[in-house]
Amino acid sequence: MPILVTGGCGYIGSHVVRQLSEAGLEVIVYDNLSTGSAEALVNGERLIVGELSDAEMLEQVFRAHSPKTVLHFAAAIVAPESVSDPLKYYGNNTCNTMNLLRTCVKFGVERFIFSSTAAVYGLPEEGIASEESPTVPINPYGTSKLMSEWMLRDTSMAHGLKYVALRYFNVAGADPEARMGQRTPDATHLIKVCCQAALGMRQQVSIYGTDYPTPDGTGIRDYIHVEDLASAHLAALRYLENGGQSEIINVGYGQGSSVREVVEVVRRVSGVEFTAVESPRRPGDPASLIARADYARNLLKWTPRHNNLTQIVTDAWRWEQKLFKGKLP
Repeated sequence: MPILVTGGCGYIGSHVVRQLSEAGLEVIVYDNLSTGSAEALVNGERLIVGELSDAEMLEQVFRAHSPKTVLHFAAAIVAPESVSDPLKYYGNNTCNTMNLLRTCVKFGVERFIFSSTAAVYGLPEEGIASEESPTVPINPYGTSKLMSEWMLRDTSMAHGLKYVALRYFNVAGADPEARMGQRTPDATHLIKVCCQAALGMRQQVSIYGTDYPTPDGTGIRDYIHVEDLASAHLAALRYLENGGQSEIINVGYGQGSSVREVVEVVRRVSGVEFTAVESPRRPGDPASLIARADYARNLLKWTPRHNNLTQIVTDAWRWEQKLFKGKLP
C-alpha cells in the first residue's frame, strides 16, 4: 500500500519523499502547491493537487489508494507572519490537521508521522529543550502546532492510531547533489538569507541582537541538515512498523552555532564578503535554542550523517547557486 505524504512538494517534505522512494516505497504526494513545487518530486512520484480543507477530495484519495501510513508536512511556517495573521495559522495548521485526522480515522490509517516544531517550547530555560520541557509557545505558529499535537494524542488514545511527532529545530542545507532545496525566494532561514546576500540578491544580512548572554553576543541555534531530518522520518516509520508506541521526539544535533558563526561560514564557503549589519533584537527571540536529542538516536536508532555546519552551508550554497542561475529541472 502507498504512503501518503501531505506537503510533499515543500522543502522538507520533498527530501523525505525522495528518501522514501529511494528506499523502494510507493509514495503519493498530496499538496496544494502554494509554497511547494512539483519539480521537487525528482523520482516521478505521483502528485495529487488538492487542499486539506477539501474533505470530499481527501476522502476520494483515501478511498482510491487506501494508505495505512500518512506523513503530514503541509503547514504555514513563518512565525512572524503568524503573529500578524493568526487565523491563517489556526486554519491552515490546526483545522486542516483535524480534517486530515478525521479522514485517517474513517479509513483506518495505522501510522501517522507529524511535522512539529521546537517553537512549541517557546523560551526554554537555559536555552535547551528536551521532550519533557514545558510547552509554552510564544506565537500562533507554535501554538497551532502544539494544538495539532494534542489532537493527535487524543485521536491516538481514542482510535488506536500510532504516531510520532517530530519536533524540528533549525532546518537548513539542501540535497548534497543539488536536486532539491529551499525554493521560497523570500524565506527567512538565516543560511539561505546569507547565501542570497553572497549572490547579490540581498543588499545585506541583518544580525538581530548582539547583546545576548552568549559567547559572541548573537543568538545560538541548533542547525540540522535537511537530509538528516529526512532520515529521521524514515527511522520513525521503521519504529512504528516494528510496533513502536506513540512518541514525541526532538530532532536536532544537540549543539548550537551563533549567528555570527553562520555568517562567517557562509562567507568562507562562498568566497564573498557580503554585508552584515547589526540590528536590535526581535521580540520573542531566545538567546539560545538547542535540542536535547539523545532520544531520537536511542529510540529510533537514528544516526546523523551531515552533522557539520560547513557541510550544511556548502550544500545550501551549491543549491542556491543552481537556483540563482535557473539551472533547475
